Amino acid sequence: MNNPVLACHGLVKTYTDGTSKIEVLQHMDLDVQAGEMISIVGVSGSGKSTFLHLLAGLDKPTSGRVMIDGKDIYHLSENEKCRFRNQTLGFIYQFHHLLHEFTALENTAMPLMIRGDQSAIIKEKAAHMLEQVGLEHRLHHRIGQLSGGERQRVAIARALVGDPLCVLADEPTGNLDPSNAERVLELFFSLQQSRKTSVIMVTHDPGIAKQAQRTLKLELGRLIAL
Repeated sequence: MNNPVLACHGLVKTYTDGTSKIEVLQHMDLDVQAGEMISIVGVSGSGKSTFLHLLAGLDKPTSGRVMIDGKDIYHLSENEKCRFRNQTLGFIYQFHHLLHEFTALENTAMPLMIRGDQSAIIKEKAAHMLEQVGLEHRLHHRIGQLSGGERQRVAIARALVGDPLCVLADEPTGNLDPSNAERVLELFFSLQQSRKTSVIMVTHDPGIAKQAQRTLKLELGRLIAL
């Protein structure tokens, strides 16, 4: 088997509540291969979002390692971690987190702008990515002018525009009606397969979860294969 794109080993996250300690995640191990889609299910409050934050380096584990492309992200400085995250990861959230004062094109281009790519290349890549999600006619519309399904397609375009090794998706269609959710997911899965991007997706929907190559349940701080 090839080296994993993303891996965690012995990951522990403990919170202190007064004099007691709450162990949210307990010695978790996970290897994600190139092009693999993994879904993670679990009840509300089980630690799914916390797990994604740790994998992205947005929160610090109590102990354990997270490796992305063979590099231990918690051995990086904050500036190094931000640059590395920008180069290797994409993010899709339930509430898209798009910037309303900017257009669809500008929102999609944001990871490339942060990366410092040339303006002409940024515009070309962002426009092409929006075309791939069927929004070539919405490039210059601000976010408030887009429907919920269109906003989530912009979020998908933004997540993929930088050619990340892995996309972390936290309830990516949880804010959409069933019809829109199905269309957005079909689009996302198609793009993921054609681009061979790895995905870790948190979802509460068993129907969505079973479409992944592997489904894991987060229960009592541990990952269980389903």
